[in-house]
Amino acid sequence: MAIKSIQYKQHTIDVSYEILNPEAKVDMIVLHGWGSNKSLMKKSFGQYMDAFRHIYIDLPGFGGSTCNQVLETKDYARIVELLMIHLNAGKDIIVGHSFGGKVATVLAPSVLVLLSSAGIVWSKPLKVKVKIAAFKMLKIFGLSKLRSHFVADDAKELNEPMYETFKNVVNEDFSYEFENFRGKALICWGDKDTATPPKSGHKIDELIKDSQFELYEGEHYFFMDYADDISKKIEQTFLSTLESK
Repeated sequence: MAIKSIQYKQHTIDVSYEILNPEAKVDMIVLHGWGSNKSLMKKSFGQYMDAFRHIYIDLPGFGGSTCNQVLETKDYARIVELLMIHLNAGKDIIVGHSFGGKVATVLAPSVLVLLSSAGIVWSKPLKVKVKIAAFKMLKIFGLSKLRSHFVADDAKELNEPMYETFKNVVNEDFSYEFENFRGKALICWGDKDTATPPKSGHKIDELIKDSQFELYEGEHYFFMDYADDISKKIEQTFLSTLESK
């Protein structure tokens, strides 16, 4: 594990990362989802695809990486890009789970691998809308300290900058970004995922012009049980980009 201090918008962000197969010529950046970390992604994929240089990154505010400012998804992508410049890493393959899928899409790699990606926004259930309205009323009356009773589980333990960041990114509609992605995409999903439902995966598959959709049995972290098969499909997808050149 290593840490690189990156200057971004007059702040210093320490970004924790780990590289496997450092001599490999093809780069694969791996980005975790909201509330997760690089260790989980390495545990899933680290033993596979040894022809690629794996770069596992803790996104700012998670794992061993710091964050003391409010960010948007495009900021996360720029910070990852600055780290990639430091590592002399190319955008050959970028794998992103959930929130990491949005960051990966912004980075526009040759091969985009989306694992139950966030970015498709559906209408909220009535009970969620009621909770949001109730919290807004509490803020008006100066009772925002009760926010833990109203916010999503993913946001309850966040400090103030990360909580504001969460509010920025949680409801972003990435339909435009998916539709305008010009590389190859491998889209993998769990059939019982409730955090990002399978219909989101099908929608992304419709939006991206050159994509392949794979449905697996499982929930939001389905890929941990199917890393071997997904890895083979990543290798096949990358090889197809070489054949088309």
